[in-house]
Amino acid sequence: MATKSFRRLKSDETGTFNNALHISKSCDKKPANYTSHGITDNDIFLLPGSDYQLMGLLTAIAMAVRLFRIYQPSSVVFDEVHFGGFASKYIKGKFFMDVHPPLAKLLITLAGWLAGFNGEFDFKDIGKDYLEPGVPYVAMRLLPALMGVMTVPAMFLTLKATACRTRTAAMGAGLIIFENGLLTQSRLILLDSPLIVFTAFTVLAWTCFTNQHEQGPSRAFDPSWWFWLAATGISLGATVSVKWVGLFTIAWVGSLTILQMWVLLGDTRTVTPRLWFKHLFARTFCLIGIPVAFYMGLFAIHFVCLVNPGDGDGFMSSEFQATLNTKSMHDVPVDVAFGSRVSIRHHNTQGGYLHSHNHMYPTGSKQQQITLYPHKDENNVWLLENQTQPEGLDGQTISGSKAWDKLSPMMIQDGAVLRLYHITTDRRLHSHDVRPPVTEAEWQNEISAYGYEGFEGDANDLFRVEIIKSMCDGAEAKTRLRTIQTKFKLVHLMTGCSLFSHKVKLPDWAFEQQEVTCAKQGTLPNSIWYVEQNEHPMLGADAEKVNYRNPGFLGKFWELQKVMWTTNAGLVESHAWDSRPPSWPVLRRGINFWGKDHRQIYLIGNPVIWWSSTLGIAVYLAFKCLSVLRWQRGYRDYENVSFKRFDYEIGMSVLGWFFHYFPFFLMARQLFLHHYLPALYFAIMALCQIYDFATSRISGIGMRERPFIGMGGIVAFLALSIVAFTMYAPLAYGNPWTQESCKRAKLFDTWDWDCNTFHIELSQYSMSASSAPIGEKTSAPAVPPPADITVEKKIPSSDSGVTSQASAAESVLSQEEKIEYRDQNGNLLNEEQVKALEGKVSFSTRYETRTRVVDAQGRELADGPAGAEGFGPPHPDVDREPETMSNGSESSGRDSPATASPEEDLLREKSVEKANVGTPCPASERHEATK
Repeated sequence: MATKSFRRLKSDETGTFNNALHISKSCDKKPANYTSHGITDNDIFLLPGSDYQLMGLLTAIAMAVRLFRIYQPSSVVFDEVHFGGFASKYIKGKFFMDVHPPLAKLLITLAGWLAGFNGEFDFKDIGKDYLEPGVPYVAMRLLPALMGVMTVPAMFLTLKATACRTRTAAMGAGLIIFENGLLTQSRLILLDSPLIVFTAFTVLAWTCFTNQHEQGPSRAFDPSWWFWLAATGISLGATVSVKWVGLFTIAWVGSLTILQMWVLLGDTRTVTPRLWFKHLFARTFCLIGIPVAFYMGLFAIHFVCLVNPGDGDGFMSSEFQATLNTKSMHDVPVDVAFGSRVSIRHHNTQGGYLHSHNHMYPTGSKQQQITLYPHKDENNVWLLENQTQPEGLDGQTISGSKAWDKLSPMMIQDGAVLRLYHITTDRRLHSHDVRPPVTEAEWQNEISAYGYEGFEGDANDLFRVEIIKSMCDGAEAKTRLRTIQTKFKLVHLMTGCSLFSHKVKLPDWAFEQQEVTCAKQGTLPNSIWYVEQNEHPMLGADAEKVNYRNPGFLGKFWELQKVMWTTNAGLVESHAWDSRPPSWPVLRRGINFWGKDHRQIYLIGNPVIWWSSTLGIAVYLAFKCLSVLRWQRGYRDYENVSFKRFDYEIGMSVLGWFFHYFPFFLMARQLFLHHYLPALYFAIMALCQIYDFATSRISGIGMRERPFIGMGGIVAFLALSIVAFTMYAPLAYGNPWTQESCKRAKLFDTWDWDCNTFHIELSQYSMSASSAPIGEKTSAPAVPPPADITVEKKIPSSDSGVTSQASAAESVLSQEEKIEYRDQNGNLLNEEQVKALEGKVSFSTRYETRTRVVDAQGRELADGPAGAEGFGPPHPDVDREPETMSNGSESSGRDSPATASPEEDLLREKSVEKANVGTPCPASERHEATK
C-alpha cells in the first residue's frame, strides 16, 4: 500500500516511465479475467499536488476570460429575451410552455432572485436597457459564466482520467478557455453553458467509472466504483434536465454500458450469472433510475413554482389548466338541458371558450364577432334554446329566452336542434354563406352573432348536436349532452357546415383572439366542442355534479412532455441565422446576437481550435478504417497494447462526438451553430488524446523519448489559439473594433457580420461615448436582405414619431435625403464599389422615413423605441405556437392561447366600447333579413 502511494505521488515524467513500464510488462501476459489489457489506475483523487495547482491556475485564467466585462452589453441580447423572461415568470408563478426542461431556467431564476430580482422586468425586446430598471442581469449572467469556468477543470481531470500527461490535460483545458464560441455562449443568460458543463461532468464521471471497471473484479463494487457510477447517473439527469440534447449523452453512456455488459458476459471464470445480474441491476439503478428520478423531480419543482395561469397554459388540456389558480372550478351539474347557461370550450386547439363581444366584423356581414377566448369571462356564457318556444300548462307559448327557467328540465339528446343565445349582447350564434374576414376559403363560412333583444331569430340560427360517441366518457354521455363528458359537433342546419376553430388569430380589431368559422370540410378534431360550465334554475343542489379529473403529477408530467415534443418537432420554418449540420465542423457560419453603439456580438468559434478538432476526428476515422482493413488481412495490430488502447480510448471520445452530432442530420427542425458545441467538447477531447498518444505513449516515432518536442508543440498550438482568440474576441465581448481589423478577420463571405457597423478608428469610440450618452442603433440588419443590391433612401421627416427620450426643448432642425447602397449581406458600399457593380447586378429601392432628434447642444439622440436598438430575430425554440401539421393544413394539435391575460383583454374591449358609443349599427343588426 505504501509503495502504491509513493508511486502515485511521483512527477508526471516519472508517471510516464512507470506507465510505459507497466504497459510493456502487461503486453507479455493478457489478463485472465475482464480486466482490460494495459489499463492503469488513473484515480483523479491521487494526482500530484502540482497537477492540482496547475488546474487551479487554469481555472483562474478561465474565470478572468469568462468574467471580463460581463456587464457589457447592458441591454438584452438575443435569447435573453426568452430565458430572462422565463425567470420573470417563475418569480411571478405564471405558467409558461417551453420546449426545454427546467433545470437551467430554475438556476438562472435562483441567481436573479438571490440578487434581488422581483420579476417586473419583462426582457421583451433585444436591446432593452437593463440599467434604468435596475435588473440584476450581471448576477444572472454569472451563473452560466461560472458554469463555463467549471468546464475547464472538468476537461483537465477527464484527460487525466484517460491517462493523458499533465501537459496534454493543460492543453485541453487551455483550448476550452480560448474557444470563442464557448466564451460567447457562457457570458449571456442562455442554456448552452449549463448544458455543456453537465455534459462535461457526465464525461468525467463516466471516464472515472470506466477506469475503475477496467481494473477488473478487484475494484468492482468498491466505494469509489459506486461513487463514480452514481455520479454518472446524477450528471446524466442534470444534462437531460437542461435540454433534451442530453438524450444523446444518455445514448453514448448506454452504448458503452452495453459493451461493458457484453465483456462481462464473456468472462466465464470470474463473473457468475448472479454476479452479472448484480452488475446489471447496479447500472440500471444508477444510469436509469437516478436520471429519471432527477428529471421528474425537476418538473415537480417546476409545477410547484408555476401555480398561476400564464401565456403558456393554452397549450395544455382543460384538466391541466384546472390545476392552476383561478382556472379551477366548482362541481357543476352534469346534465345539460334546454335553458341551461353554458360555456362551450373547443376540444382540440385549447384556444379557449366560444366567445362574443359587442364589436363587429369590419368586412363581410359586419355583424357581431365570434371568437375563441382563453379566459373565463361573462361573454363566454350562452343560453341553449330549443328550436321552438315551449308551451305552458295553459297551452300558450312562452316567449323569451328565459322561457325554460320554470319548466322541468328537458335534456338535450343526440341530434337535437337548438339555438345558442348570447346573454350579454342578446344575439344568437349565426352563420350564412359569407366568407370569413380572415380565412376566405370557399369551404369556410362566417360565424357571427345576430339579432337583438326580443328578436325571434331565423333559420340561420339553428344548429344540430352531433355527439362523437368514440370520444365520450360513459354510456350516458353518448346519448345526451353531459358537461365535460360529451364531445360533440354543432352542425349548421341550413348550410351543413360545422362550428370550427383553428390556429388562426384575428387582427387587432378582434383583439388577436382565435378565429371561429363554420367549415363545410373541416377536420374532425377542430370541429369538436364540449360544455365546461353549466347551470339551470331547475337543476337543484342535489343534481348530479361533475368536474375535471385531477391528472395528478404523473398526468401533468406526461402531458407536458408530449406538448414539448410536438412543439419541438414543429420548429421547421426557416430562420435568418439557422444552419445545417454539414457546415458546423468547418465553421461555415455563425449567429448574429446583438448590435449597438457600433459594436456587435456574433457567435463564431475559434477557427484554429475548431478546425484542429475536426482534423482530429478525421485522423481517428482514417486510423479506424485502416486498422479494420489490416485486421481483415490478418495483421495482428490489436495484440499491441498501445494500438489497442489508442483505438478504445479515443474511440470512446469519437463515439461521443458521433452521438452529439449525427442525430441532427435526422431533424427537419431549425438548427443553429450552438447545437454543435457539445460535440465540439468531445472533438477537443479526441484531439488531445491523439496528441498525447503521438507524443508520449507510442514508441518508434521518437517523440516519446524527446518530451521537449511534445511540450513545444503544445506551447505553439496554444499560442496560435490565443492569437485567433484575440482576433475574434471583440465579437464575443462586444468590444470596440475597427473596420480594417474586422475585414482582416473575416476569412469567408459566409461569416456574415457587417464590418461597416464598426468605427474606422478606435478613437472614435471614446469620442462617441463622450458626445452621445444614448446609444445609437447600428445599421446591421436583423435578417440578411435579398440577393439584389438595395438602394436605401432615408428621408428624415418631422412627422415621424419621437420617442420619450426627446423633450419639449428638442426640435427638428432640418430635412435631408440620404442614399445608402448595400449588398446582399447588408454591408454598406462606397461609391467605387457601386460604380464597379453598375450593369452587373439588379437594383431594388427601399424608402425609409426617419426622424433625427437633437438636443439643445446639437447632440443626436436615439431614433427608436427602447426595444428597437438591438437586432437578431428571436430564437424559435421558445415562446411559439406549436406546428401540428407540416403542410399548413388543419391542425390536429394544440395552439397557443389567443391572448395573454384577461385583464388586458377586458381593458382593450372596454376602451373600444366607449369609443363606439353612439356609433350607428349596420342595418342588419335590427330588422333586415340576413343572407
